[in-house]
Amino acid sequence: MNLIKRWISLQIDLDSFHSREAVYGFALKMTFRAVILSFLFNIVALPIFHVFGLLPLSLGDTIKLSVAFSWLVGGAVSGALAIVTGHVIRELSISRAEFAHLSRTDVLSGLLNRRAFNEILASTDGHDASLAIFDLDRFKAINDSHGHCVGDDVIRLVSQAMVEVFGPAHPTARLGGEEFGVIIHGGTSTQRLAMVERVRALISERPLACDGAVVRTTISGGVADFQPDRRRETVYSAADRALYLAKTGGRNRIVHESDGIERLAGQGQVEVTEEKGRALFTRFGMETMSDGQAGQASA
Repeated sequence: MNLIKRWISLQIDLDSFHSREAVYGFALKMTFRAVILSFLFNIVALPIFHVFGLLPLSLGDTIKLSVAFSWLVGGAVSGALAIVTGHVIRELSISRAEFAHLSRTDVLSGLLNRRAFNEILASTDGHDASLAIFDLDRFKAINDSHGHCVGDDVIRLVSQAMVEVFGPAHPTARLGGEEFGVIIHGGTSTQRLAMVERVRALISERPLACDGAVVRTTISGGVADFQPDRRRETVYSAADRALYLAKTGGRNRIVHESDGIERLAGQGQVEVTEEKGRALFTRFGMETMSDGQAGQASA
């Protein structure tokens, strides 16, 4: 019985129903298997009916008619039903893909959301990659002065600039509020840092016109490098500390983890431990710097 179930089963994969050709291919397979199954049933059942005298025709003629009807009637009915079913599955697969995309996308910015970013971060290996964390400078002042609608436009402006520079090759996300993150792959550490600088410069040079007023914004960032033997918590913590240094150093700047971290820690201005990084791995695997901590750094 299990053998028959495995033979009938089409092992339906929703991801393969994105085209109409896939629907008709599914219908053809379903029709063929339904007809074959009907034919096999007739071959087994008709001789039994013949023994008990239940056939109005000879066994040979009955088998011929059953084969013809299996293809004409059974094939047509099962084919029509399979086409309808295939279209339903296709609509379901499209809806599923759209939902999967929305569940990983920040609605306002169009970038990845924190959950998707955390998943990618957790699977990032330690070869030729850097983590950059960005925070908009004085974003609260923009909201207070111009309203949250302008603040939303600023978020979109910054997101567009990041997409222009990083593109799809480097996962970019809005981590929450005015904080963003990107995992930069390939090249040297210097080349990756140059990309981050390019984003900072592009945002600072791109004003936003709104209701007759011109709104300018800048962004600060901290960068840390992945290494094969380095924990993800450590990388995130190092990038977070570098972001803090960029904020306290005057904003509108990018700081690499190697730029003055020991000096800053030696002065007691920031606690250099992995505790903050470990605390990030909570409900969704990782959490970003809290809004309160971001506000303190932005103040």
